[in-house]
Amino acid sequence: MTELSTAHCEACRADAPRLTDDEIARLHRELDAGWEVVTRDEVRQLERVFRFDNFARALAFTNAIGEIAEREGHHPALLTEWGQVTVTWWSHKIGGLHRNDFVMAARTDQKAAASLSVRAAMTKSLRRGPTRKRQLSERARPALAR
Repeated sequence: MTELSTAHCEACRADAPRLTDDEIARLHRELDAGWEVVTRDEVRQLERVFRFDNFARALAFTNAIGEIAEREGHHPALLTEWGQVTVTWWSHKIGGLHRNDFVMAARTDQKAAASLSVRAAMTKSLRRGPTRKRQLSERARPALAR
């Protein structure tokens, strides 16, 4: 858990300064790999694509990020597709990047890690062997063969 992932967004005013190149580079190093600084319509943004096994997991992740964004009052662009979600953070009021964007990117990474942990735990439990129902039906087979 990084300092950024435990921080909260601060109120951002239209006259707040955008991050400098040095500040962006320093904060970018604190994020998980995969985040890119992109420029669209002369606005610098922070973007990452998260991959999932199916649409339902991608949608659940999108909703989880939406809940965090709503609590913090800082909202990303979210593109949900089959098997992936593209998350883009930037501060609309200043037309560029603010520390809040990196805070929210770190919180996004934290939510993605939690999603993967849940999925890994589910996969592990599935690998442990047959379900109880299947075990019972396998026990009944020899009796049926008689």
